[in-house]
Amino acid sequence: MVAIIEPTHAVLALCRAGFEGECGQELADLAGRTGGVGYVRARNGTAMAEFVASEDGKASAPAVESTIFARQVVSVFARLTALDVGDRISPMLAAVRARADEAGRVPWREVLIESPDSDGGRELAPLCRRLAGPLDQALLRAGLLSRTGTRRLHVVFTATDAAMLGEHTSDASRPAAGGIPRLRRLSGAPSRSAAKLDEALAVMMDADERQRLLQPGMRAVDLGAAPGGWTWVLTRHHVQVSAIDNGPLAAHVMDTGLVTHVRADGFRWRPAKTVDWLVCDMVEQPIRVATLIGGWLADGACRQALFNLKLPMKKRYAETLACLERLRDTAGLPLDLRCRQLYHDREEVTVLAIPARR
Repeated sequence: MVAIIEPTHAVLALCRAGFEGECGQELADLAGRTGGVGYVRARNGTAMAEFVASEDGKASAPAVESTIFARQVVSVFARLTALDVGDRISPMLAAVRARADEAGRVPWREVLIESPDSDGGRELAPLCRRLAGPLDQALLRAGLLSRTGTRRLHVVFTATDAAMLGEHTSDASRPAAGGIPRLRRLSGAPSRSAAKLDEALAVMMDADERQRLLQPGMRAVDLGAAPGGWTWVLTRHHVQVSAIDNGPLAAHVMDTGLVTHVRADGFRWRPAKTVDWLVCDMVEQPIRVATLIGGWLADGACRQALFNLKLPMKKRYAETLACLERLRDTAGLPLDLRCRQLYHDREEVTVLAIPARR
């Protein structure tokens, strides 16, 4: 069997299964803003979407952090099919060497082998792990990796005999396979929603921002707090929390001594003075939540907000954009907005809103 190497120009995004359409729409939208011409290829259940450049065209990959629905973004330069299961590495080396010759340099600092987070893709994970070491060593021996490089080489397997080869700058793609962060297990969390806030605080801010914006002794409000998952995460950062919900909180959340439980309607209650953080994971219409958060920011009731938008079954990308626009309009001030569908999110996106520093 002779492997087939097909040069190509495309942007590949790995995403949550079921959101391929939204991810593809976003790729096309971002490509259009930079003059990209092509078409989207996205099949439901594959956990990936592609923007394929038209003939003689180029596809410029955005930074993954500038997207909403992508977990990983790669600029694809070759497709490999009919790989011999006894030797997958030789055709990979040939394709990478051809790309290096085309670029006139060795642009790769490291190589990452990954697969989509789909039913079929997860079955390929052991193969990816098994090939990681041998491929890394083969690339080093061939002089195709340089530890002083600034780009990351990606190998994305879509079947045992098929893969896409791509690249991105090291600061524009993610170093974890599939773009999925490796976070510690939250033992004792009162609900699974705790993992969503824990992930958001870890990946939606950098280390300097976390040190500056999430300090012990700060005050936060958790709207719709019961049973206390998000409140519990905040107390682990030694933040004092007003938990607003007519429902009960888990006893061990109250035992922290950092929580005041206020039985009230989260859409009506406001604090007596400005708090550092407003967080919200209420199951409500997303446009209503966006309007609520915008009102808090407009009134100076909170310094920054982190919240989830529960998306409808249809037109989820359009609804997300509409909610972000409503948030900006209602807040009435410049915002640093970051919106991501996190690994622990389901039918929702997480938004971080920080008033722009002047």
